[in-house]
Amino acid sequence: MQTRSSMAGGFLLIVCLFIGLFVGIRMNQPSLGVLLGTLAGTLVAVAVWLLDRRRRD
Repeated sequence: MQTRSSMAGGFLLIVCLFIGLFVGIRMNQPSLGVLLGTLAGTLVAVAVWLLDRRRRD
């Protein structure tokens, strides 16, 4: 039986972090942008993990 490879959410975490940084810089709030980008990326990465876990079962 062939096993499926798992999906990676880390890339999405980094992308969200950088998007948050650039948006924060544009709004003169880079720290807030990084925090919000990290939060959004973490939520997306957890969603990918949960979907991958459900797909494997």
